[in-house]
Amino acid sequence: MSYYLGIDTSNYTTSTAIYNSQTDEIIQCKKLLPVKTGELGLRQSDAVFHHTQQLNVLFSELLKKFNGNITAIGVSSKPRPCEGSYMPCFTVGLNSAKILSDALNVPLYTYSHQEGHISAALYSSNKKELFNKKFLAFHISGGTTEALIVNPNNDFGFDLNIVAKTLDLNAGQAIDRVGLMLACSFPCGKELEQLALNCNEDIKVNPALKEYDCCLSGLENLCAKALKDGKSKEYVAKFCLTYIEKTIFLMTKRLKQKYGDIPVVYAGGVMSNSIIQKNISRLIDCSFAKPEYSCDNSAGIAYLAFRKDTYDKSTIQKT
Repeated sequence: MSYYLGIDTSNYTTSTAIYNSQTDEIIQCKKLLPVKTGELGLRQSDAVFHHTQQLNVLFSELLKKFNGNITAIGVSSKPRPCEGSYMPCFTVGLNSAKILSDALNVPLYTYSHQEGHISAALYSSNKKELFNKKFLAFHISGGTTEALIVNPNNDFGFDLNIVAKTLDLNAGQAIDRVGLMLACSFPCGKELEQLALNCNEDIKVNPALKEYDCCLSGLENLCAKALKDGKSKEYVAKFCLTYIEKTIFLMTKRLKQKYGDIPVVYAGGVMSNSIIQKNISRLIDCSFAKPEYSCDNSAGIAYLAFRKDTYDKSTIQKT
């Protein structure tokens, strides 16, 4: 029985996971980084500090949930799989992974945070065949709003080509700004969703694209105006999520017209929203990461490590 450890220290979550290759199951232990009330995120220095405080605690919790030896380790070392992509918070996980790899004498495989999101989406939506195919992926979160053409690469990760993006705010940033306006706690996605689910009014929105790219900075002003005009918190929350949902749908529709009928996969914390998922899935044949695999996590990284390690060992056996 082989176990693969995944580590991800992103800007908002400390995350560890183990993939069991025999049962095809993943166990996770993760924890949000603490953010002060009323603030919209963390400085990188604070994120590094909190990861350092939380990672060893999560390791202890994770090791209590399985009985075996680690076969290989995967870690997210940077935000995106491209030259110059860097955030200090990922060094906490990378350094810990290097120490564990040396101590346990097991292979270490590095991937990007974005590859981990896409991997987790394919694993949790039962679309593993797409690891070897070309497809369209959306990574929608507090730190990213991008559409990508995805192709497999020789490291069993992904070659990612950005084909559309936000030109200003990320979708998750817009949600958090509107959420704080409505007295939600950061990160605001879950509370905003609950407010929106209590609104029975039909919402009409008219987002505009610049070819394939979106602009979301005006959404905050539209929501502020609605609140000033006497609209309820529930209405404003639903307006915000509907605007984002329609924007993503329009981006997807235009990109499918350009690239043809290729599979579409949605990943990232924003795409775990039940309202957005329900409405988009009625219009497009697509796949979503399960909610527990949508937010920042190490599960996809652990699965990528399994894929790479299995290939490396099979190659060695053949030579």
